Amino acid sequence: MAYDRYLAICYPLHYVTIINSKNCLYLVSFSWIFSFILMSSELIVIVQMEFCGSSVIDHYFCDIAEILQISTSYNTILMWDDFIVSLLSVFFPFLLIVASYNCIFFTILKISSMSGRKKAFSTCSSHLLVVCVYYGTLNSIYIVPSRDNSQNDNKFKSLIYIVLPPLINPIVYSLRNQDMLESIKKLMYKHVRAEKCCFLPRILDPP
Repeated sequence: MAYDRYLAICYPLHYVTIINSKNCLYLVSFSWIFSFILMSSELIVIVQMEFCGSSVIDHYFCDIAEILQISTSYNTILMWDDFIVSLLSVFFPFLLIVASYNCIFFTILKISSMSGRKKAFSTCSSHLLVVCVYYGTLNSIYIVPSRDNSQNDNKFKSLIYIVLPPLINPIVYSLRNQDMLESIKKLMYKHVRAEKCCFLPRILDPP
């Protein structure tokens, strides 16, 4: 999406020729295959670990940190593997997103008309908001240091991470749809009108 917005704003004349069905299929296929390879590397290491004690994970899902706590194996390989996976799947994509939006913002600043700037910024505002929500919740779990006895806090943060971005995603992109906005306005107008109709007779009734 960051690459799509980058081409749409920085190279609008080349957008149609670059973002076609064939290239989109390549990008999606690369994302799926690359993610499968990264996750498979961690899975291979986890399968070889030993769990001699309790097998109960006090969490909503099998996070790497929780698996390391109940494992009795020497887990340096998994820690390094998880570090490399985090770099390739989180850190480097974040750098690419930041670099693309830097180019986008500099391109928007070069636009002379205010209406042109607002139109250009509106095309990437939805994706930028979703990215901020995703990386904000992600950083709150894996970057912000946790206190002692904060297992419940970690579970609450993880719950926000797995619920909030998928919940915000369709809402943010739906608000860009004009038909959706018109429907929301009509619904709010009917609600306000219904409240006024219910409230006025109470005022006009004699005590």
